Amino acid sequence: MTVDELLAHMGPELFVSELKSKNKSDLLEELTDRAVAGSGIRDREIVLEMLRNREQLGSTALERGVAFPHGRSLAVPRLTIVAGRSSGGVDFEGEDGKLTHLFFLILAPPQDPGNNYLQALGKIAGLLRDEAVKDRLMAAADFDGFAQILRECKP
Repeated sequence: MTVDELLAHMGPELFVSELKSKNKSDLLEELTDRAVAGSGIRDREIVLEMLRNREQLGSTALERGVAFPHGRSLAVPRLTIVAGRSSGGVDFEGEDGKLTHLFFLILAPPQDPGNNYLQALGKIAGLLRDEAVKDRLMAAADFDGFAQILRECKP
């Protein structure tokens, strides 16, 4: 998956420049609400329950302050990616015990012939291996700046 293909599943309506939530539960709701408002998701509660169940299996927070809450649901008509930032950080229960600042909510329908869901997850995780990229994404003024930084990343 190229960065441009990844960005086709994102957009200004699916971007939160400063998340308001202070805890994991509220943050999942805030990201889900943005996904519902910015896409054709049919049932907020089903998606939220799916995300909470996924997080009970183990936190989707990785090291270095990045989390990838994700899942599949019949309530999701197409691959949808919400990006959000929290300058103060949220305890997302990551293994490193540190606060999480950058979130990518990845939602997809169960049937995904191109397996774009996993490709998107892998692509974003790969781009964020570079600490400088994460720092630049945290400083981007808006979605256009955020997207430009992703385009400038080396694959």
